[in-house]
Amino acid sequence: MEFENKVVVITGGGTGIGRETARAFLERGANIVLNGRREMKLQEAITELDATGRHVAYLAGNIGKPETARQLIRTAVQRFGGVDILVNNAGIFKPMPFLEHTEEDYNAYVSIILGGTFHASQAAIPEMQKRGGGAIVNTGSMWASQAIGATPSSAYSAAKAGIHALTRNLAIEFAADHIRVDTVAPAVVLTPVYNTFLNEDEVKDVLTGLNDFHPLGRHGQPRYVTAAILFLAGSQADWITGVVLPVDGGVAAGQHAH
Repeated sequence: MEFENKVVVITGGGTGIGRETARAFLERGANIVLNGRREMKLQEAITELDATGRHVAYLAGNIGKPETARQLIRTAVQRFGGVDILVNNAGIFKPMPFLEHTEEDYNAYVSIILGGTFHASQAAIPEMQKRGGGAIVNTGSMWASQAIGATPSSAYSAAKAGIHALTRNLAIEFAADHIRVDTVAPAVVLTPVYNTFLNEDEVKDVLTGLNDFHPLGRHGQPRYVTAAILFLAGSQADWITGVVLPVDGGVAAGQHAH
């Protein structure tokens, strides 16, 4: 199998894209270490993904804190012997007009999204160096490269844009160590993040209304993003690094007629 005995660390791993990605790596032979802020969600994920617990571990905590990132990587080393792949997927998202953002909002976006990616990568890279290489795949965003009037997201977009820039910098700095660093940039993907600020009926209405926003005529599913993450983390992408790959139903290609 493609990822037999590889050790994969996934932040934001309890739900949505992170959980779907963990499932896919497990099916391909990997050992998984999950991080998220809600321990209950991580326990639910582990029970669903691997009830035996042999191939999955977790660490609950805010990945925006450097010590959480260090402890997460220590958990991977202690449980499975090292780190081969890091998926930086932790994030928060709640569209809000710029003038309504508080200092706490700004700090949360930058800390969890950009800080989490920075700190987890800084903790994981030395372990990848010990193994002669590795792969980091970040979850960026369409919102990092273009503003969408219907979803004002200035702090979120700025933090995600930082991930895109960090991707290129780390790709160049650690290419000689055979550590590849890439990012997937989704558009609208159906994940539980929308339920943090909308009820179930509102989620359905909003996402259905956004279908036509995507040239391919439908919003995304977590499995679409997972497929791109697996590709970038795997051997078929062995000569790819520093890439920001849109997984967005064609949005990045340009405007289309409605």
